[in-house]
Amino acid sequence: MNILAVGAHYDDVEMGCSGTLIKHVAAGDRVVVIVASKSAYKDPKGVSIRSPEMAAKEGARAAAVMGVELVLLGYEALYVPDDEDLARAIRYHIEECQIDTVYCHWAHDVHRDHRHVAQAAIMSARQVPRVLMYRSNYYDSYEPFKGNFYSDISEHMEKKIEVIKAHRSELERVRYKWLDFIQRQNANDGQKIGVGYAEKFDLVRYVV
Repeated sequence: MNILAVGAHYDDVEMGCSGTLIKHVAAGDRVVVIVASKSAYKDPKGVSIRSPEMAAKEGARAAAVMGVELVLLGYEALYVPDDEDLARAIRYHIEECQIDTVYCHWAHDVHRDHRHVAQAAIMSARQVPRVLMYRSNYYDSYEPFKGNFYSDISEHMEKKIEVIKAHRSELERVRYKWLDFIQRQNANDGQKIGVGYAEKFDLVRYVV
């Protein structure tokens, strides 16, 4: 299988679905990850928290742990557009890599970059047989994330945590709270299906 995961920033895919991507790699599937933005971040006072160079270095480290191919589109963080250029770039890799499964952001995410990437990915993947949406943060939105598809990542949870830890600058920004939250969330989702850990997705389409 040829798998594509699309995220707005370095660390989105890692938090939302890296366990499943690691599982794909272990099964011998080809996995490509598109990151839409350079992922630099400044606080409200304009102080740099993560430079483009730091984000790229951490993203490359995470990709190496996952064993995936990494593609950077180079938009500015917080300014990822919902336009044809973004959709065309995603579509190019779908066709070039003969993608049959796409993982993308949840379309109702509160983060504007996440929503725009989701919309572009879903549009670009309209002929791909399997499209699943993941959540990379867990803030309340105007729609509930129900989730109707589970992936058992029990054997890969330890490696998922290693992947997330590659993004040290982001973890320091949130005082490492994401690690505990994600472990608890994946454990809770695993409990629902009788396994140790699971990632939950909202299906757009899944052709068997």
